[in-house]
Amino acid sequence: MSYFPEVPTIQYEGPESRNPLAFKHYNPNEVIEGQTMRELLRFSVAYWHTFRGLGADPFGPGCAVRPWDDGSDSLENALKRVDVAFEFMQKLGVDFYCFHDRDVAPERSTLKETNEVFDQVADKLLEAQQATGIKLLWGTANLFSHARYMHGAATSCNADVFAHAAAAVKKAIEVTHKLGGANYVFWGGREGYQNLYNTDMKRELDHLAKFMHMAKDYAKSIGFEGQFLFEPKPKEPTKHHYDFDVAACMNFLRQYGLENDVKMNIETNHATLAGHTMMHELEYARIQNSLGSVDANYGDLLLGWDTDQFPTDIYLTTQCMLVILKQGGISPGGLNFDAKVRRESFEPIDLFHAHIGGMDAFARGAKIAAKIRQDGVLDEFVKNRYSSYDEGIGQSIEKGEASFVSLEQYMLEKGDSAPNASGRQEYLENLINQYI
Repeated sequence: MSYFPEVPTIQYEGPESRNPLAFKHYNPNEVIEGQTMRELLRFSVAYWHTFRGLGADPFGPGCAVRPWDDGSDSLENALKRVDVAFEFMQKLGVDFYCFHDRDVAPERSTLKETNEVFDQVADKLLEAQQATGIKLLWGTANLFSHARYMHGAATSCNADVFAHAAAAVKKAIEVTHKLGGANYVFWGGREGYQNLYNTDMKRELDHLAKFMHMAKDYAKSIGFEGQFLFEPKPKEPTKHHYDFDVAACMNFLRQYGLENDVKMNIETNHATLAGHTMMHELEYARIQNSLGSVDANYGDLLLGWDTDQFPTDIYLTTQCMLVILKQGGISPGGLNFDAKVRRESFEPIDLFHAHIGGMDAFARGAKIAAKIRQDGVLDEFVKNRYSSYDEGIGQSIEKGEASFVSLEQYMLEKGDSAPNASGRQEYLENLINQYI
């Protein structure tokens, strides 16, 4: 049975094509800096938004038309969604998907029953992966939707909740390992606080670190060799998340001895909510060897919440790819479309339009970024801007040979510092426009 009978397998037709169900820029076999687009971009579909999202928002329930979904939490419905998901991903031509445990399998009244249902769905996911060649980019556990997590999960004030969350993550790691997942994500949806009057922040952070160490140790014990990822988010629904941004996450990981075990899974919309650009967050992670994976979306700057829209801004994707190409790629991570169609885009075919647009936007961004890098215009400008550190007193500073005493003596002899060169921001913005 086909769940998308009107949609053919999406093909690359080039920039001149007017076919809405064709790629204009994503050519999986085109080579960019030694990698095919398929290898470089590693596109992934988010199970939660694409196959579970129904368009609900804070002001109303879902209204999406999903003929295959009866809206129930039955095992039969969960198994049917696997068929839907893999038909969709095959027709779209992506190699990866991501999930939370509760996306793919419903929760039951006891942990034992929940795990049994999860195992049955995992068996079908494995069969579908083997039949199609589609792989799991990463798995994670939903530790934020159920009422038990109202005070957080690993940071809950209730030890029983901590224990329940640990059991859920243990199972999610096992299933991720069974399915050959390349990564496992720590996504702390409620790991933060609403009010410091009732919060022992030090204790909660200690507990979160213990939780992550337990997860790491257990994964090692069962032979899971995938990359662990930590996903920053500043707020929503909590007032302040402990994983506020990349800087906060790196500080936490270093403080608790996890910096060599966990890298960053960075989401554009979360960067926006933290008051950063996505390029800032990616570059901050990259220079610390911690850029692991990307949740590819963007947020509406006129709204102060997580809108999770599909990325279509070519400036954004170019900036992302400048950083990713500088790193040499993002494997074993990828570009996961943690994005949802708008509430008003309620028909199944809109799921294809959204993903095609996101894939084309990143493919175009990759081509533009590669051309900028090939021409060397940005690298040369930055190199020249810091050239005073390549010799003389600047070189002494960078080599650690200078001191306050020697620098004072240098300036007493010189009399004053040389005038700064212009940053030429407008020139550089115009330059980028020429490529785009």
